[in-house]
Amino acid sequence: MSVRVAAADFGAASGRVIVGEVSPDTVVLQEVHRFANRPVRVAGTLHWDILSLYQEMLGGLDAAGQVDGIGIDSWAVDYGLLDADGALLGNPVHYRDERTAHARDNLDRLGAQELYATTGLQFLPFNTIHQLVAERRLGPARRLLMIPDLLAYWLTGEQGAEVTNASTTQLLDVRTRKWATGLIEKIGVDPALFPTLREPGTVIGTGPAGTPVIAVGSHDTASAIVGVPAENERFAYISCGTWSLVGVEVGRPVLTEASRRANFTNELGVDGTVRYLRNVMGLWLLQECVREWHADTAELLAAAAKLPKGGVIDPDDPVFLPPGDMPARIVDACRRTDQPIPVDRPAIVRCIVDSLADAHRRAVEEAQELSGRAVDVVHVVGGGARNSLLCQLTADACGLPVLAGPVEATALGNVLVQARALGAVRGDLAQLRSLIRGSQQVTRYEPSGRV
Repeated sequence: MSVRVAAADFGAASGRVIVGEVSPDTVVLQEVHRFANRPVRVAGTLHWDILSLYQEMLGGLDAAGQVDGIGIDSWAVDYGLLDADGALLGNPVHYRDERTAHARDNLDRLGAQELYATTGLQFLPFNTIHQLVAERRLGPARRLLMIPDLLAYWLTGEQGAEVTNASTTQLLDVRTRKWATGLIEKIGVDPALFPTLREPGTVIGTGPAGTPVIAVGSHDTASAIVGVPAENERFAYISCGTWSLVGVEVGRPVLTEASRRANFTNELGVDGTVRYLRNVMGLWLLQECVREWHADTAELLAAAAKLPKGGVIDPDDPVFLPPGDMPARIVDACRRTDQPIPVDRPAIVRCIVDSLADAHRRAVEEAQELSGRAVDVVHVVGGGARNSLLCQLTADACGLPVLAGPVEATALGNVLVQARALGAVRGDLAQLRSLIRGSQQVTRYEPSGRV
């Protein structure tokens, strides 16, 4: 049996619709539509243009033709609010909006240790819990839907919350995989705002032309980790794009005080797994520099590769979170931390890549120590797998082989969860990953000994 399914994959900078043809021993992807994701600032608030994104998805599904299933994944934490009639109460607010600038003040009121013991999530100022504290539209709201669930609702008319994305809200009990109603009430929100949870592989409802819309790992990182072609459990992963999600896959959450202090997160994965990871700012710094310079990324990386190791800054410094004027902020960070001052664009790029590689090393080492899961290899998936300089420097920093690819790991994970729900493939994550290894190429980077 073989199936043909469509994966609608929404990233923070772009989206795509990819068709996957899956049989018991092969999986082949074809991109049929790609589009930009351009936030819009209105009256001082940064929004996602969700109606445009929905229209682009419909265009991609039309280009895909007849398919046996549709799965949707996107970035995490953001949401839409619906009124009693199911109408959207304004465009969703972007997680980089300044409204959560004082989110850390919430920790004292909620109890940082209690919050972590329940949700297992690292502190990030834009987590959904902090957005809701700052939310001004809750009065008429009757339902909160995460971005993939909102898009699925518009396709099917069915409301729900897929659990991997719900786990990024910091409002879900990571141990029970259920909403933390006591915590929700503590921030002054009615738990009835949150819909019924569903697991990946569940059929949500019927979409265009009667096609089943299937819940996948709707947090794009959850789908990406399904798409890691690991041979066994002894692997670390870096899902590298605008963000680098760096960690290990475990069977139960790590809720120790040491884990909380290290700011590691426990996000739910497919098949009952836990993605134990740290968010690293990722290629956002490079993307913002390239946007400001109107330059060619490949040329900048080639020039940076010819330079010696540059200064190392902390890419997770909150100063880098908002958009705008990134090159100047990087130069200023080097000056503030007594690092070599980059003198031109290639030097700024070299500083970014060296800093990311070092952040990857720290996260991989701490993930092993805190989880007790030793690793022999680091898998880099997503767009960062194309960045050969970053992959080599990460191998050098970690002292471990780096296997780069597949680039479209998120789409692969999305497609395979659909195919399994439809009966075209069977088995657990190990068997799905075996199928990926047999059909996708990866590039191996060995540590060079230069750190």
